[in-house]
Amino acid sequence: MLRDRRILLIIAGGIAAYKSLELIRRLRERGAAVRCIMTAAAKHFVTPLSVASLSEDKVYDDLWSLTDESQMGHIRLSREADLVVVAPASADLIARMAAGLADDLATTALLASDKPVLIAPTMNLVMWAHPATRANLATLDARGVMRVGPGSGDLACGEVGSGRMAEPLEIVAAIESALSGNRRLAGRRALVTSGPTREPIDPVRYISNHSSGKQGHAIAAALAALGAETVLVSGPTHEPSPAGVRLVPVETAVEMLAACESALPVDVAVMAAAVADWRIEGAALQKLKKDGAGPPVLRFVENPDILSRIAQRSNDRPALVIGFAAETDDVVKNARVKLGRKRCDWVLANDVSPGTGTFGGDRNMIHLVETAGVEDWPVMTKREVAARLADRIAASLGQKAARIR
Repeated sequence: MLRDRRILLIIAGGIAAYKSLELIRRLRERGAAVRCIMTAAAKHFVTPLSVASLSEDKVYDDLWSLTDESQMGHIRLSREADLVVVAPASADLIARMAAGLADDLATTALLASDKPVLIAPTMNLVMWAHPATRANLATLDARGVMRVGPGSGDLACGEVGSGRMAEPLEIVAAIESALSGNRRLAGRRALVTSGPTREPIDPVRYISNHSSGKQGHAIAAALAALGAETVLVSGPTHEPSPAGVRLVPVETAVEMLAACESALPVDVAVMAAAVADWRIEGAALQKLKKDGAGPPVLRFVENPDILSRIAQRSNDRPALVIGFAAETDDVVKNARVKLGRKRCDWVLANDVSPGTGTFGGDRNMIHLVETAGVEDWPVMTKREVAARLADRIAASLGQKAARIR
C-alpha cells in the first residue's frame, strides 16, 4: 500500500525522537520514499547521520541553505510529498503549527504545504493536559490535521500518564489509512461508551471499577478515522479525547444512559464502558462520618442496563449493537449468555481476571461472539483491536446496505 509513496517526515525535539528511526525503517521496508526534516532540537536526540542512513536520502535542517533554497526547498519538500508526517510532534511545534509560524525549515515547510498532515504528539502529561495545548490541538483538528496517539504509559520524565508517542507500527497504520482514503464509514453515525462509571455514596466517596477507558477511546478513534461521525460517551478517565470525536463526559450510569439516548439515532453503538451494576439508593448529601456505631448500612438498587436498553429500542435501534463482556471465568460461555439476554448483535468478551493486565493495560485478547459462532482474536494492542473491530463494523454495515438495495 505504501510502495512508491513519498513521505515527508518532520522530526521534532523530544526523547521520543528515537522512535522516528524505527518509523523510517518500517516505512522503507514497505516501499515508501522517506525524506526528513529535523528541527534543531531533534538533533539533540538523534543524529542526522542516523536519519540519513535509514532514509537513504539527505536530511534537511536549514531554512537558509543557499543550495536548497535556491530551488525553493521549503516549498519543494512539502509539494513533492504525498503526506507530511510530524513524529514526534512536540508541544512547541504543535503550538507553532497552530499559530501559523514559519521561523525554521520545519514550520515553513508545513505552512507552505498543500498536502495532508498527520501528527504524532508526545509530551509530559501536564503539558498534554494544559489548556494551551488543548486549544492548539483543537485548532489543528479544525484545519483537518490528522492525529495518531498519544497513548498512556511510562513517560521519559518518570511520570505515568497520557503523552506517550504512538508506537512506530501504529503510526505506519495511520499513514496507510490516510493515504488509502479509507473512509468506508463516511456518512455513518457511531456511538461509543467508554471508561468506568462512578456511583456516589456521599459527596466524597463513590463505587467504581478499574476500567481505564483505553479500549473504548481507541474504538472511537478508529471509527472516526474511517469517516464515522462519532459520539464518545465516557465516564471519568485520564485518556485524551480522540481527534475528530465529540466527547460527552458523564459520571453515573443514569447520566450515561441519558447521554446515549440523546445521541440516537446512530448506525452502530459500541458499548465498551464498564458500567456499575448497582448504585446507592439515596446517596448521602453530606459526608458520612464515623460515629462509633459501626459502618453505615448502604442499600443498593440496580442501575439501568444501558446495552439492553439500546439493543431493544423499537423505533431507533442502531443497525449494529455491540457489547463488551469483561469476565473472570468461563469467558466465552458467559458472553454467549449475555448475547442472548441483552439481544445485541455481537459481544466482545475478554478476560479481566487478576494477572491478565487487561484493565488499565495496553493489550487485550478478544473473543467476538455472535449468533453464528465465535472468533478468537490473538493478543493485540488495544488500538489494534479497535482497528480490527472498526474494519469489521464497516464490512457489516456495508453488507446490510447492499441487502437493503
